[in-house]
Amino acid sequence: MGRTGFVVRRLLLLLPVAVGVTIICFFMVHLIPGDPAATILGIHATPRAVALLHQQWGLDRPLASQYWLFLERLLHGNLGQSIFYGGSVSSLILSHLPPTLWLLGYATVLTVLISVPLAVLAASRRDGVRDHVVRAVPLVGLGMPTFWLGFLLIYAFAITLRIFPVSGYGSGFTGHLRSMFLPSLTVALALTPVVIRSLRASMLDVLGADYITTARSKGVSPRRLYLRHALRNAVIPAVTVLAINIGFLVGATVVIEQIFAVPGIGQLMVNAIFQRDFPVVQGVTLVFAIMVVLINLMADLSYAALDPRVSFGR
Repeated sequence: MGRTGFVVRRLLLLLPVAVGVTIICFFMVHLIPGDPAATILGIHATPRAVALLHQQWGLDRPLASQYWLFLERLLHGNLGQSIFYGGSVSSLILSHLPPTLWLLGYATVLTVLISVPLAVLAASRRDGVRDHVVRAVPLVGLGMPTFWLGFLLIYAFAITLRIFPVSGYGSGFTGHLRSMFLPSLTVALALTPVVIRSLRASMLDVLGADYITTARSKGVSPRRLYLRHALRNAVIPAVTVLAINIGFLVGATVVIEQIFAVPGIGQLMVNAIFQRDFPVVQGVTLVFAIMVVLINLMADLSYAALDPRVSFGR
């Protein structure tokens, strides 16, 4: 099976997950106590407005018919109309999606740049001083709440040193890099401890293998031994851990975007919750779920790219 067939097979395996996600998002509205239309409209819930919303959302139809209507609209990219903002939910999410993608991508890059050198450093001197320091210091970030870590970074680098902006998304590529550094670093510092521990453990297993001993006996330089032979074979478990935690932190971007006033879909979701704009909440939840599914798919594809021993046919 070639690369295209492998991708198609993974996408087909994700279909049941996608269907499950749509069912959960669909029932979000129906789990509201009482009449969903009356709850959404709040103080504006006149009998005429409630009846109109029933008709627009198809709430006057049987439940199975409502779900089919939801799927039909979803396949056409129609996530409904925002009650508070007044525009289409799809356009609203698309306009707020780039900052969130910037945050996740930037945080992933920073995580790799921090974790890989520290894990290699720790594995190269097992149970030494460097190993203990590398394993102990990142645990501070793991044990600290993400929002509190964000506040500390704002105080240190934005208020005290004034190196980075307190909040915002910036304009242009350079502006995005500068404005998004602190929120991305906050996410990265939450990820690095688990990635370092996973990569270090994998490196130690690989360094004890026979082919590493053979490479040492042939006089392979330590730099080439660690980077070319050990790291490439040890990175796959770390990729799995990174993908799982990035998927988990997709939801955590809601908090980070609020702290740093990043105009992403996390902040959009919080505002929609306070405004009882359930179509937006429903749409953002669906997008978050799709992002997690795609991250897991990219992790699967990266295994074969990183390790030639992984067969596309398996």
